[in-house]
Amino acid sequence: MTDQYGPRMAEMIRGWRVLLSSFLGVACGASPLPIYTIGVFAVPLAATFGWGRGDVMLATLPLTIGTILTVPLIGALTDRIGVKPVAMGALVGLSLSFCALAFTPDSLWVFYALWLLVGLVSAGSTPVTWTRAIVAWFFMSRGMALALILIGTGVAGFFLPIYASWLIETFGWRQGFIGVGLLPVVIALPVVWLLFQDSPRTAAASAANRAARQMASPSAQPATITDAAPLPPEQDGLSLREAMRGYRFWLLVIVILLVTVQTSGALTNLFPLLQDRGFAARDAATIAGTIGISVIVGRLMTGYLIDRFWAPGVALPLLALPAVACLILVMPEIPMPLAYAAAFMIGLAAGAETDVFAYVAARYFGLKHYGRIYGVFYAVFAFAAGFSPFVFGRVFDVTGSYNLVLYASAIMVVIGAILLLSLGRYPPRFAVTSSGR
Repeated sequence: MTDQYGPRMAEMIRGWRVLLSSFLGVACGASPLPIYTIGVFAVPLAATFGWGRGDVMLATLPLTIGTILTVPLIGALTDRIGVKPVAMGALVGLSLSFCALAFTPDSLWVFYALWLLVGLVSAGSTPVTWTRAIVAWFFMSRGMALALILIGTGVAGFFLPIYASWLIETFGWRQGFIGVGLLPVVIALPVVWLLFQDSPRTAAASAANRAARQMASPSAQPATITDAAPLPPEQDGLSLREAMRGYRFWLLVIVILLVTVQTSGALTNLFPLLQDRGFAARDAATIAGTIGISVIVGRLMTGYLIDRFWAPGVALPLLALPAVACLILVMPEIPMPLAYAAAFMIGLAAGAETDVFAYVAARYFGLKHYGRIYGVFYAVFAFAAGFSPFVFGRVFDVTGSYNLVLYASAIMVVIGAILLLSLGRYPPRFAVTSSGR
């Protein structure tokens, strides 16, 4: 059966439960839920309390701080006790803390404290947790499996603003926070509880039992393609301390900083930048919306390619594309087709980066301490993603233009993409053998 379908498809069929539950966990998790809805809540909050919109949006800073403080610990915890209990607890924490925002008083400091709480208790629902399960379940199709769950952020990015806007218009912003906050426990939590399994070896043991029963009794349930799929390699790997002794760890930290500052900064500031170039608000919003589609395309394309080719080589052109976008965006007058092209290139890179970083962390450092190692990488990513919008905005405030930061970030992203090539070949220690182990 494996020969009929191929090892990659066999892996996908065997792991469909963890794929589905992880996809929903990502879509209802701490990565998309706050970021894609805070802008929708900004206007009614400002109207209710007389705050500036910038004051409301500054809540992303304590959210990021909370995530950075806890996500390395969450990664270590998943290595120790498994993904499922950590993820389920974080989904409940995210739901309760987000619902608590409905009780925001007329105090910015309390508002910021509540967002800090969201970051502290929900880090276990970020991709650090879900990718830990995926890299354990998949080897031959690991890149595509990562892409399939990480597009959950893109899907959520499309639906969440619409859903939050409807809640606010129909019931008010306080009820809106509750309606959004219930999504993790209503949609993701039951599926994770019913379908999610930490290790494919539990499923393999069940398959072996079925095969034994079939040999003993012809009427027993026959083995399936799920049973025939080769298992991923055993969970060998470097410890965090061992990883930090090598150049590859620090090289990836630098690459993540260089690439994420550009993609996140350009992504969040694209709408006002296009308005500065003379685009109407509706046209600017439509162009910026292209990013959501290209993020999904970038993740799926990257996942397909890195399963078949060397990941740093695949990443080089994709992560360098935003440099071209920056050169387009510094033009005094941007033709509409080029504006769409720039947005699409930024989205492709934003979609590729998280897939690539999770994949190379597993291939170069192994799985045994993946959660702890990738937790550090994700903290660096969260810092850059949270800090870069401020940098772009600050440069605009000082110079009256985004051009300086666009030129600088174009150079940064090209350097980051080229540096990835220095990772070298995958260590043979973590390669699959002919037996599939």
